[in-house]
Amino acid sequence: MTMNIQNLDQSLTAWLQEDIGSGDITTLATVPAEATAHAIIHAKDTGILAGVDIAARVFSLLDPALKFTKQLEDGAPLTKTSVIATIDGPARAILTGERLALNLLQHLSGVATRTHKLAAIAAPYGAKLVDTRKTTPGLRLLDKYAVKVGGGANHRLGLYDAMLIKDNHIQVAGGIKAALDRAHAYASHMTKIEIEVEDLAGVEEALEGGADVIMLDNMAPAQMAEAVKRIDHRAIVEASGGIDETTIAAAAQSGVDIISVGALTHSVKALDISMDIGVIK
Repeated sequence: MTMNIQNLDQSLTAWLQEDIGSGDITTLATVPAEATAHAIIHAKDTGILAGVDIAARVFSLLDPALKFTKQLEDGAPLTKTSVIATIDGPARAILTGERLALNLLQHLSGVATRTHKLAAIAAPYGAKLVDTRKTTPGLRLLDKYAVKVGGGANHRLGLYDAMLIKDNHIQVAGGIKAALDRAHAYASHMTKIEIEVEDLAGVEEALEGGADVIMLDNMAPAQMAEAVKRIDHRAIVEASGGIDETTIAAAAQSGVDIISVGALTHSVKALDISMDIGVIK
């Protein structure tokens, strides 16, 4: 997953405009135009850092004269005393960019931190942790980047780059077999087809229909283990649905290849990261 600099700048510019509007009236009113400052971005929580280069880009777009100096790279472990970066230059630009830069750092570091915790639990069993499309609109590529920083992997990016037949597709298509038949007729030889199933009968139908990936939706660990046994390496097996820190080990022990967790991005707790003005020159 990559986001090119042009697309990133377009998003950051729009988000800055959303915040600044016609002007940062508090900063304009209280901070002299000629004032310069030294600021420190630091962690107040433990976790995994993600988004430091994105934060740097926020300040660069506001004022190229600002000097953003990274003290840590993405993927670094954070403690409550970690200094992430320093910023030197025009005080107005530093203060105006503070909130957007911190919002992105806090959110993306939260995603990376939870991913790191869950991936570490699943890894000893050989299961790979992946994200989903349950992302905040506008943040998908950044969210998926943070998942990779945390040690996870990306599922499909959108509706366009992989075929995933879910329960509502099956319902409309007229069943698992009908959905798979239509999918095979539509797909190119380069397209893998994944289908969601809810029970062992669905597993058998998916195998007979030639699915490349079978998603076990909200199955109990014992049922997942039986499904893995029946599939017997004839398809990639993905576990999904309600998986968190308390259930991921059991899911991984069942022998599945992939575990997808929407909560990596849709309900993650932001990490506590702050900015302080250290010295005003």
